Amino acid sequence: MTTLHLDEVAESTTARGFWTRSRKAGAMYLLLGAFAALVFGALAPGGEVARFTLSENSEGLAVEVPAKLGAVLLGVLCAAVGVALLTRLAAHHFGWATAVAIGAFLLSFLCWQVAGDFMPLVRTASGTLFFALPIVLGSLGGLFCERAGVINIAIEGQLLMGAFGGALIGSVAGSVWLGLVGAAFGGLLIGALLAVFAIRYLVDQIVLGVVLYVLALGLTGYLYERVMQTEQATFNNPGTFREFAIPYLSDIPVIGPVLFEANVFLYIALALVTVVYFALFHTRWGLRVRAVGEHPAAADTVGIRVQWVRYRNVMYGGMIAGIGGAFFTIGSTGGFVKGMTNGQGFIALAALIFGRWSPTGALAAAVLFGFANQLQDYLRLIDSPIDSQFLAMLPYIATIFAVAGLVGKVRPPAANGQPYVKG
Repeated sequence: MTTLHLDEVAESTTARGFWTRSRKAGAMYLLLGAFAALVFGALAPGGEVARFTLSENSEGLAVEVPAKLGAVLLGVLCAAVGVALLTRLAAHHFGWATAVAIGAFLLSFLCWQVAGDFMPLVRTASGTLFFALPIVLGSLGGLFCERAGVINIAIEGQLLMGAFGGALIGSVAGSVWLGLVGAAFGGLLIGALLAVFAIRYLVDQIVLGVVLYVLALGLTGYLYERVMQTEQATFNNPGTFREFAIPYLSDIPVIGPVLFEANVFLYIALALVTVVYFALFHTRWGLRVRAVGEHPAAADTVGIRVQWVRYRNVMYGGMIAGIGGAFFTIGSTGGFVKGMTNGQGFIALAALIFGRWSPTGALAAAVLFGFANQLQDYLRLIDSPIDSQFLAMLPYIATIFAVAGLVGKVRPPAANGQPYVKG
């Protein structure tokens, strides 16, 4: 009996060891590729061409792909990557294999959808970054908190307060730049509450984040109805930032109109990603922050003021998320509406996890979610046969797959969510 039991345990351990992260992903990509080749290939009309134009319209240089053949071959490519991961041939290049598999599946889908029509790649890229901006800034706000050991579930509330503050202060002051300051202050307010209750009073950080989100939702909704709706011209008419083109750089084909002829929020987001990445991984300040997030007791023994680092980072994170919230008002619509962030703060939290608590990883994840939003708009524009209710689910489906299916096991900062009391 004992020998049989040990044999069963060994067999079970071997079975679990076989299904590694890369093999699980390989099986998923194999199924997705087979589905794409069989379904998208069958649905794509024969004799039609899918045109991908390197411009903002149907004119200019274009890449033309036979719709049916392209859908089948790209599906086969996705399946082949899955086989390579299953057989461990591409296990050491998991990141690249994942990028190729996902890209092949999406392009196979687009060959079916774009058949007989065109997709303007410049406009698509610009739209992707447009939708990604609040997610990038929201995830950076969460990054500041969680790298120091404080869970930030309140990103959605910080975005809402930032959107409200940007609209209100921008309207009263008659300046979108002062509105941006007001947005940062709105995010800072929620950040301050998070810091005080989580760090000083040791409140459960997940529950606290949800409570702060509900507080922001209720407060902004009440003030909107009582103040903004009754005096729209005075309190909810802030204007918006205009697009700014950087001379010479904006003239670069394809890349120029996407990166160098954009809203100021794009420049802010890209600058913050660069600065935060350098500061976090290449400066003494970043080393101290990471030490506090990983092992606060050890950091304390070498003279790092753990509580002060946490307070400071939560405040910084709130301000950055507040600026992200301003994008919804002074960055795009020019006015505040109740609940207008529409869950983007929770997607930003997913982007933070998907990006493995790294600024560049969060940026990449935000671009993925932004593309899901842009694709939804594009498919609706070309009257896709896919139901509009399903199209509205695309960003959230991408979030679920990204966090549950593509990331595998992720390790947050070791002390994330753990209150620290000095002994």
